[in-house]
Amino acid sequence: MDLSTRLIWIDFFPDGSVLQPLWDALRFRYKDYLRSPLFPVILTVSSYFIFCVPYVVCDLMGDRWPWVQRHKLQPKVRPTWATMLHCVGVTLWNHLFLVFPASVAQWAWRPPVDLPETAPAFPEFVAGVIGNLLLFDFQYYIWHLLHHRIRWLYVTFHAIHHNYSSPFALATQCLGGWELLTVGFWTTLNPIILRCHLLTTWVFMVVHVYVSVEDHCGYDFPWSFSRIIPFGVYGGPNMHDVHHQKPTSNFAPHFGHWDRLFGTYAEYCFANPKKNTK
Repeated sequence: MDLSTRLIWIDFFPDGSVLQPLWDALRFRYKDYLRSPLFPVILTVSSYFIFCVPYVVCDLMGDRWPWVQRHKLQPKVRPTWATMLHCVGVTLWNHLFLVFPASVAQWAWRPPVDLPETAPAFPEFVAGVIGNLLLFDFQYYIWHLLHHRIRWLYVTFHAIHHNYSSPFALATQCLGGWELLTVGFWTTLNPIILRCHLLTTWVFMVVHVYVSVEDHCGYDFPWSFSRIIPFGVYGGPNMHDVHHQKPTSNFAPHFGHWDRLFGTYAEYCFANPKKNTK
């Protein structure tokens, strides 16, 4: 950055970061909310259901929207009202009786967080979000693989997620309570390990929720991350759809490099599994 460009940057962003105005607005207007241990839970749960809504509408509209159904990975299989309500019930039960109590318990040992005065630099912000996604991808690849290889783990915690061989958005968090808690633990711990700014942490959490919903949505839209990110680096809905059809493959939640490295990768294959009726 030459001197003239640096001076212009300082004039527009005197605190050194393009994110500073956003961060100032958040910490001055919503300080008490942001410092609550419940804020990350409320942020992720609300984001989850908001991100699910468009895909649920697509599922409900069915053949009435042919342009949408052209992108459905398994067009002959659609979730029923019963399956969607079942997944919503499991998600709400896990959060009400496991996640929220665990968050409230933090008040006993962890004081409200202090909000830093300065926002993260934009490169640091982007690197933090990507770094957290990559670290989680590695952790969950191993954890997911173990839940498939160790029968007790699979039957006790993970089998509920495989009730559906054709995934849909609301099935994303249809998990055993233990598995959901471990996912939440890594999502919370990783930004601490990487020493991320709070703004980076919260954005990572929202992005992580979105890509998880997209992986399970059952649609391969042109704006899917797997189409935007080149060279097949990102797996996306295609890759995870294969996992639900072939549970011995594609264990990584987002990217494809660990499955390729350890020989568990499988290409997308169009299948016609039984209709989801549970």
